[in-house]
Amino acid sequence: MLLAVAHGSRDPAAVTATRALLRLVRSIRPELPVRCCFLDLARPSIHESLTQLADRRPVLVPLLLGTGYHVRVDLPAALAEAGPPHAHLAPALGPHPLLAEALVDRLTESGAPADAPVVLAGAGSSDPTALADTERMAHLLATRLGRPVTPAHLSAATPTPQQAVAALHTAGHPAVALATYLLSPGFFARRAAATEATWTSTPLAAHPAVARLILHRYDEARAAMPLRSAA
Repeated sequence: MLLAVAHGSRDPAAVTATRALLRLVRSIRPELPVRCCFLDLARPSIHESLTQLADRRPVLVPLLLGTGYHVRVDLPAALAEAGPPHAHLAPALGPHPLLAEALVDRLTESGAPADAPVVLAGAGSSDPTALADTERMAHLLATRLGRPVTPAHLSAATPTPQQAVAALHTAGHPAVALATYLLSPGFFARRAAATEATWTSTPLAAHPAVARLILHRYDEARAAMPLRSAA
């Protein structure tokens, strides 16, 4: 059993995008039961799902792009509150080369040319671990593109995407591409789209590489489970 844990949002489009991504996961591996829950602002909640699935020993796969507070604190706390260990927690999705694959495709869809300088716009965090993950993702994307990528943060840290785009303009690059490093539409995606970048990619959403990464994280975590729990 794969229990995907999304952040949650007041924006119905974000929930719709999450469910579309998981339909793609199911299409790749139809024999695997896949459920979805949310940390906040949408239902079912993680607590509801863990209670319902107590006898299924699910593998929790965070639909989160970095190892921030939610992965390090909130999810382990939810598992502890659920009672005796009956579930296993996979790592965050990012950083990972499969996300670079998806980001490149989204940039291509935006019309950004192959030589445009790129800003990677992550959600941002006050957690240094999450910020470092965004920097590592920028390096992976730069390796894939063959040109530098500037990491930026949509909240809680600098540079912001607007600052990063402005700095590239000042450095003599009149046309800049912004890679939206988010899974779903919503508040942060709208903020990313409001910069002065010439091209802005859409969130990753239901991209096949993201679906494959979810299954990869599930397989990693399931392999690490004790034999009596790997069900």
